[in-house]
Amino acid sequence: MIKNRNIVAVYLLTIFTLGIYSIYWQVKTKEEIKSLGADIPTAWLLIVPIANIYWLYKYAEGYSSYVKKDNNGILWFIVFWLIPIIMPAIVQSDLNKFAGKETN
Repeated sequence: MIKNRNIVAVYLLTIFTLGIYSIYWQVKTKEEIKSLGADIPTAWLLIVPIANIYWLYKYAEGYSSYVKKDNNGILWFIVFWLIPIIMPAIVQSDLNKFAGKETN
């Protein structure tokens, strides 16, 4: 089940927890994207140098294929990697649309 989250709250919680909430958010959204059919590896890779780049690629690929449905995984990976501050807003906005569809 995809959870509807306030995008501003995601940013504020990330700031107040000094980035810890960002990792929690990525793990939770990874599970939500996986529930749609994506193949994203374990979130433990987030804390492993170099492996976290692979994890972000798989996350972007899953987001692109199953949430955005545009099959531009490489483009989204580059955007998420080079401009990570916008990642939560983009992903959560699209996931909130899915959460709205589930309740209707």
